Amino acid sequence: MLEQELLIADEPKYYQQNILIIGGGPSGLATALILAKRGWTNITILEQRATADYYEPDKSFNYLIDGRGQKLTDYLGITPILATLGVSSQEFYLTKIAPNGSQKSSKLPIIDPQRKTAYWITRKAFVGMLYQQIEQHWQDCIKVMFNAKCVKINKLAINNEVEKLEVVAQVGNDNFVKFEPSLLVGCDGLRSVVRNTLAEWDTSGLHKFQMQQFPSASSGLRYKVLSLPPKPSLDHRGEQHAVNEIAYIILGALRGRQHYLRLGLLPVKNPEEPRTANVIALPEHELWKLQDGEAIYGFFEKSFPQLPIRKILSPEEADRFAKSEGGYFPKPQYCGGLQFLLRHKPESKDTSAVGVVLLGDTIHCFPPDIGQGVNAALEDVCVLNEALSQTNDNLSQALPLYESLRLADVKAVTKLAQIAFPWQYGQNPFRTRLWSINFFLRLVLSRLLPFLFHPPAFFLIQNYRLSYQEILAKVERTSKTLYILGLVVGCGLLVAGGRWLFVASHNI
Repeated sequence: MLEQELLIADEPKYYQQNILIIGGGPSGLATALILAKRGWTNITILEQRATADYYEPDKSFNYLIDGRGQKLTDYLGITPILATLGVSSQEFYLTKIAPNGSQKSSKLPIIDPQRKTAYWITRKAFVGMLYQQIEQHWQDCIKVMFNAKCVKINKLAINNEVEKLEVVAQVGNDNFVKFEPSLLVGCDGLRSVVRNTLAEWDTSGLHKFQMQQFPSASSGLRYKVLSLPPKPSLDHRGEQHAVNEIAYIILGALRGRQHYLRLGLLPVKNPEEPRTANVIALPEHELWKLQDGEAIYGFFEKSFPQLPIRKILSPEEADRFAKSEGGYFPKPQYCGGLQFLLRHKPESKDTSAVGVVLLGDTIHCFPPDIGQGVNAALEDVCVLNEALSQTNDNLSQALPLYESLRLADVKAVTKLAQIAFPWQYGQNPFRTRLWSINFFLRLVLSRLLPFLFHPPAFFLIQNYRLSYQEILAKVERTSKTLYILGLVVGCGLLVAGGRWLFVASHNI
């Protein structure tokens, strides 16, 4: 029986923690740091990975921490560390390498030099930076338990007026431990145990804790991440090597929706760090059918004749890549419930209130089109901090306030993920061209008639001073104006055509 197995070496059988955080990714670590800075103690994080710097090839992607995410790093005073570990967007160069080996490099334009510099940083480096803050400054109040996952969450009645939480966690292979937190924080991602438990508890009939899904042109695309050595060679002569702070797009030679492929290499700060190539394609693509490393070699050599594939891709990595499941871009989705309070005495004005709060991918998840997954998650943490500040850390008031402050933005960023930049992966050339026309039309009109038209959503998102709600409102206002303009022009053409026909008929 589970109750008989609640024993873990060198730890007491039963924990009474003030705060238990499920998930040690960016939002979980950031929440712990925010709460510790507020003076909270007895904070425990349960993380499934073995170590903070555990390397997962298919999760070795890059973040672009913009001004929205830097609200969190500014509050913690670690933005200078971020700048040291990341590659500045102010000096962002992109090189495209064609199948014949020709290269075209360009510096991406800065939309607004007055905005905060954004930084490219690997997930491993960013998570490591947050974990180091715990190790260096908050060890006395934050404990991270690795190889640990939440197994079950119980809501227990103390009496008719008060309930408490009991959380069962598995640590290692066969050790179990109980927690009794006053605040349970769900940062455990799209398949959240915490959110699913709240969905079972919810009796409102509103399905608040069920994810609402929406269509997107990029949803369902499959991806894998290819690990390359530091400074991989970019030609067969060995004369050119990838520069760590430059991004690359390697264009494929094969044609057809099931054969064409390109590789994307995002910048890294450390020149000795391995490079990763993002491979994104339709789920029916030929690549996903290949079963072993030799087949991968054959396909990549045909697709990318400009690269010395066998020199930069080890047999072990080719075989791992073939056997890896990778992942699929999810549908944009969110849930309408961000918090849950257990029964407590209404007159309670201290931490006797017990609650659950959700942040990050647990409440909003979408494809990486707009680069806002991690930034939205870090902003969630900042909004929770604001709610705690406004209520003097009274959970019975802070958690509902957090939900009311954040829910509209959660909905808005999910909608923006649907429309902002879904055709960037080349999955349908015709639709990509149509989207590009719409994009540049909005951009040109916003510069010619800024009082009538706003820039495209992808540009507006980079303005961290605007909330997601404000951005969506501007985008929808421009869409409405374009629709009306189209109707006016269409009607004008019909009238002009009718007059021409009338004149022509009378001249016969």
